[in-house]
Amino acid sequence: MQTTSLRKGENRALLTARTVLSVSVQGLAVDVSALLLGPDGKVRADHDLVFYNHPAQDGVSIEGAAVTAELSRVPVDVHRVVIVVSVDPLQPGAAFTRAPQLSITQSGATPLSFTAPDFEAGETVVVLAELYRRGDGWKARAVGQGYASGLAGLATDYGVDVDPEPAVAPLSTPTRTTTAAAVDLTKVERRAPGLLAPVRQAGQALADRGITGRRAAVYLILDHDWHMEELYESFAVQAFAERVLALSANLDDDGTVPVIFSSGQEPFLEEIRLDNYRGRIGQLHTQVDWGWGNVADAMRRAVSHYQESGAADPAFIVTQVGDEPWDKAEVRSMLQNTASLGVFWLFVGFGRGKLAFYKNLNASASATYTNVAFYDASKNPGSVPGERFYTGLVDAFATWMRP
Repeated sequence: MQTTSLRKGENRALLTARTVLSVSVQGLAVDVSALLLGPDGKVRADHDLVFYNHPAQDGVSIEGAAVTAELSRVPVDVHRVVIVVSVDPLQPGAAFTRAPQLSITQSGATPLSFTAPDFEAGETVVVLAELYRRGDGWKARAVGQGYASGLAGLATDYGVDVDPEPAVAPLSTPTRTTTAAAVDLTKVERRAPGLLAPVRQAGQALADRGITGRRAAVYLILDHDWHMEELYESFAVQAFAERVLALSANLDDDGTVPVIFSSGQEPFLEEIRLDNYRGRIGQLHTQVDWGWGNVADAMRRAVSHYQESGAADPAFIVTQVGDEPWDKAEVRSMLQNTASLGVFWLFVGFGRGKLAFYKNLNASASATYTNVAFYDASKNPGSVPGERFYTGLVDAFATWMRP
């Protein structure tokens, strides 16, 4: 029977029947597991992690490298089943390079296959796919999102309490001898163990640029245009927000980043914190209508929040953009009017749109913004290795911060 190949982010309808998801990985010993998630994107209890020590739960079972989901038996309060592949912990230092392959079979239906993009950032865990309810039926979505935080970090993201992995280096040991302690890693380990690695990477990037210990209020503006839908569904935006939160942990010790969604409506402001970041963007963005992003309005909302907060430290406003703004004149005006307010704007481009406006903001000598920079994070920032990602994120900001 002919097989239908899925690309990352694509989905297909399933029969409400026995579904087998088989995983294949070349040259690496792995464990396959599944997470049963409720409507809030979290497990209902710890038993919703199905793995080799707990191989069956509510119609979902694990045998070797295959997950079997009896969809008619899955309780109605389970909205998603997430398929996870992780490096065998008995292989210290191992990580994914070649992407896992997945085949999905149902009796009487066309088989599906998916091969995620290859990985380059030391990922030890991959969310390979998910089964999710749609109306009265089920669909399968190809995800292919890698994480470098280990299975414990991923499980914690979905609300599972697990023992920390023994391979984590002691908190007192810096990743390089040039790192100075600027953040309470004990607090990060307690509240957000899955973010320990990116917090260290962000701290190293700040140390390399000579601004360890400097403070700033970090904000995050997210594009919620129609063309971003796939990147929200594939967890790319969630992963990006987590990396910004990890940077904030080094610059602002309250562990909170205000998040503003830029859509066609009034900008929607909420926050992502060390103690609630797991699946947070997926929860929030469903409350926002899709539209054509009004970037200037979102920028105004961020500046107003910053001024009303009474913060003495400068603001570092990370503004994710996926396409050209329709309000170019208003954006330029905002940049000019905030130059003296202690606000630094970093436009981070990822998505499928054209970004010439942001790339060329400082191209003309007559229109140079000293408090503005652009970083092209590629179509999927999650595929950019951590050190390179944070270099792009903080380079211009560090230059602006130094006297």
